[in-house]
Amino acid sequence: MLETNRTRTRTLGLRFGRLPTGPLNAITDVAGVRVGHVTRIDGDDIRTGATAILPHGGNLLQDRVPAGLSVFNGHGKMIGATQIVELGEIETPIVLTNTLAAPRAAEAILDWTLARPGNECARSVNPVVGETNDGRLNAIELRALSVAEIRSSIDTTFTGPIDEGCVGAGTGTIALGWKAGIGTSSRHLPEALGGHMLGVLVQSNFPGSACVGGVPIGQLLGIDSLVEHDEPAGSIMIVVATDAPLSDRNLTRLARRTFAGLARTGASFTNGSGDYAIAFSTAESVRRSDTCRADTAPVRVLPNGLVSPLFEAAIEAAEEAVINSLFSAKTMTGRNGLTVGALPVDRVIGILKDRGALDADPAT
Repeated sequence: MLETNRTRTRTLGLRFGRLPTGPLNAITDVAGVRVGHVTRIDGDDIRTGATAILPHGGNLLQDRVPAGLSVFNGHGKMIGATQIVELGEIETPIVLTNTLAAPRAAEAILDWTLARPGNECARSVNPVVGETNDGRLNAIELRALSVAEIRSSIDTTFTGPIDEGCVGAGTGTIALGWKAGIGTSSRHLPEALGGHMLGVLVQSNFPGSACVGGVPIGQLLGIDSLVEHDEPAGSIMIVVATDAPLSDRNLTRLARRTFAGLARTGASFTNGSGDYAIAFSTAESVRRSDTCRADTAPVRVLPNGLVSPLFEAAIEAAEEAVINSLFSAKTMTGRNGLTVGALPVDRVIGILKDRGALDADPAT
């Protein structure tokens, strides 16, 4: 069962932080970034999918992007993490899916990468796969997603607006006691602060007590996933893209800041939570190729003293992306007849109005 007529937060007048968004308020506001979904809803108990993020539309193995990884709580099965930490770069699409589909997602990435012209004889590829466990709504142990289906999420990536909520890797996920899913947001720094674009995409699937715009919605509505379950667990994958020319070290720092935005949403960071953030830069000046020579002109990166506005952008966009994943998701019934309700947007908006937390002139 799915509801209809869900919406994003800004259409209702809710704002997060001080910085303006990009035109789409999505990770695809960063030029060249592409996103694709495959969604699998079958019978009474298959509720899952995959979401692919491409830093650019070229050959990633030959034209890698600098990247950083931050892990707040490591109860997860992320594939490719250690090479990101060691080399500070990403050379494949990033695929998000469910926990038991992660190996097949790696296979899909390998198939896709080795099929690119010039990669046929590659002897090493580091697939990057993030996961959260959708096993409450999805019969995860059946491993319904095939390699071909997951690869289709990569093959069908595109620039432009992104579907949110119960799609792709967010099809069967739950966060803060409500149905959640995929969410995204962006920030565009003013020219005085560098003029850079930053976007965030999340796969929300974590416990806690929801806080929206600084208002403790979970407490006020009596929904608290910490209280509901004896052993609350769940995870989140956060992907950050920016066109700012950052080193992998500062991309790691940027990824780490997203957890401040996650905390603002009411996340409880439990023992069983896997909280991972990946950040990458699409700037031409910092892209990497094995063909580079020692006499190549030095790479120019943003100095430490200029990265603080990007940190603020990452915090704000991460918070808004999570809340968008809740506002966009629909009530879903899955395995064993379990129904997880959508965030009651009308009631939330009423509370936010009473607290003075909405703009008088909502965005369209």
